[in-house]
Amino acid sequence: MDLPVLPPVRPMLAKSVKGIPDPAKYAVDGIEGLSFEPKWDGFRCLVFKDGDEVELASRNTKPLTRYFPEVVAAMQEQLPERVVLDGEIFVALRGEDGVDRLEFETLQERIHPAKSRIDMLAEKTPAGFVAFDLLALGDTAYVDRPFVERRAALEEALGGVGGPCFLTATTTDPARAEEWFHQFEGAGLDGVVAKPLGAPYVENARTMLKIKHERTADVVVAGYREHKTSTPERPLLGSLLLGLYADGELQHIGVSASFTEARRAELIEQLQPLVVPIEEHPWGRWAEFLTANPDRVPGTQSRWSQGKDLSFTPLRPDLVIEVAYDHMEGRRFRHTAQFRRWRTDRDPESCGYDQLDEPVSYDLTDVLGARPRS
Repeated sequence: MDLPVLPPVRPMLAKSVKGIPDPAKYAVDGIEGLSFEPKWDGFRCLVFKDGDEVELASRNTKPLTRYFPEVVAAMQEQLPERVVLDGEIFVALRGEDGVDRLEFETLQERIHPAKSRIDMLAEKTPAGFVAFDLLALGDTAYVDRPFVERRAALEEALGGVGGPCFLTATTTDPARAEEWFHQFEGAGLDGVVAKPLGAPYVENARTMLKIKHERTADVVVAGYREHKTSTPERPLLGSLLLGLYADGELQHIGVSASFTEARRAELIEQLQPLVVPIEEHPWGRWAEFLTANPDRVPGTQSRWSQGKDLSFTPLRPDLVIEVAYDHMEGRRFRHTAQFRRWRTDRDPESCGYDQLDEPVSYDLTDVLGARPRS
């Protein structure tokens, strides 16, 4: 492979900000303004293409090529002869409402050691790729050029692609970005990213801005996992397992973590009076799935978490906490929820799914078809 930018490359990163930022406050090397684009919920992927040779690398530089043969084939056909791109691999599925939506859990299933299963899933749940930055084209490296130049060259190079490789939409209009922030969540997207128009591409640096949804919910504490550094002499809590009631049954909705070491020690001691045998717990009916996990019930292994200790200590579901979360995937929090406060005034049985925001359904094909607009 002979390219002006070669692997390994660690992708440029983003730092979180609240709300759509004011473009006038961002100027780099005399170039003022921001470019906004959808924040895709998939696998970050750097693409290195030299003729028919294509390599896909993850955010931490691990190879992804073998897991997505259908994407590699599409790139061989649709992308320029020699190019290095930054983008995202995603899987979209059509729901019962006829709307296409990103499905991250389905994407995770694509990481599998068996070639036969990889080939089967490539046909059953094919992935796509959306490009949002250009690192090299032909013999020219673009990493030192401002984003406004990289984007112009990217549009010229990929302007005709229409799937399964796509070019992400962008806008320099903050009002339009605000619309995308609210609308595109209904298609499974994660928020909005802003890039200073004058900024170069800097590896592993948080030079971009990300604006993500944050909501709160009152949830039931149903169990905990111990921290990886926990010992019999000094037990430490790792994460709280959370639940919500639906049709009278407590459903697993996600976890909350990110406590200080001192707080981990306090919490695990505080929760001991609530520890119950699994047979007396609402999730005791799932005990048979302790080694296989077709429905991602708590405390069981998935292919993505293979090798991790996911055993948990069941708790009598008496406590309620308020957590912050960004968005849902199906009936679970997509990411780890953040502890906010105890809700001693809430009855656990009153904590149901009806309190959660339901994004208005939005078709992913409309996101992919959105045109750049200034």
